[in-house]
Amino acid sequence: MKLSICIPVFNFDARELVDDIKKEIEKNDIDAEIILIDDASNDRFKTINGRLQSEVKYFIFLEKNIGRSKIRNLFLQYIKGDYLLFLDCDGKITNPNFLKIYIEFLRQTKKTDVLYGGRTVSKNIADKKHILRWKFAVERENLPVVMRNDKPYLSFQTNNFIIKKEVLNKIKFNPEFENYGYEDLLFAMDLKSEHIKIHHIDNPIFNNDLESNEVYLSKVEESVESLTKMLKMDSLRDKISEIKLVKAYTFLQKKHLELVFLSFFNFLEKRIKRNLLSGHPNLRNLDLYKLGLLLRKMK
Repeated sequence: MKLSICIPVFNFDARELVDDIKKEIEKNDIDAEIILIDDASNDRFKTINGRLQSEVKYFIFLEKNIGRSKIRNLFLQYIKGDYLLFLDCDGKITNPNFLKIYIEFLRQTKKTDVLYGGRTVSKNIADKKHILRWKFAVERENLPVVMRNDKPYLSFQTNNFIIKKEVLNKIKFNPEFENYGYEDLLFAMDLKSEHIKIHHIDNPIFNNDLESNEVYLSKVEESVESLTKMLKMDSLRDKISEIKLVKAYTFLQKKHLELVFLSFFNFLEKRIKRNLLSGHPNLRNLDLYKLGLLLRKMK
């Protein structure tokens, strides 16, 4: 069984991640290859990561940014492995047997098509300038395996997962969505519609790059833009109906309360945003902020 380790790179120093992966491959004599695709990073990071060209199977540099979905599909043109392990370039491996844990599960569980290992962040509370992203990760994303298995598709993320090559050949990431937000959940729902099971195990990767409150909130706004686009496509609306934000939107729509909520949101928007950037954010305000933006964009 050959493993292809696929790392999309964008404006981040990926050297430590690649070095740690190589160490484990060599230490445990793992049949694996490392492939990097740079999604049109700036010159500084192209230079920083440049030395990795001689240390990996392929390092492809794209001249134009193609986005989070297309770049993952693009790896299929280069891999030789039976399985693809996708890792975000800002991840950090904390377990020296990270790959070994995945491989042992694949060998013991023969019918594994998709496998998600999870994510983690520092247990220490982030500083006030980065607290929003940290708090969302701790309370909403970094769930234990038991909780992830309760909702295996909604708990799936693309920062650290394995997929069988033939499955990704059949069900690719939707190329309509280039920007940040919900492309991972859409992919999970595409898997669900084809009755492809997602397994969850405890093999997390450490999130090594917490965005500032301002940067994360701008990414939240970008994610709502992506979700709006999905909701406006009839072919996708049923697939994303289980997403929490979509459920809230649908409830208001059925009760004809969109204008009422929008009036409330318009009145409180500045106060809500101020709280999210304050250093003492309330995640319920983040939920309200997302819903207000979605309603505004769906008008």
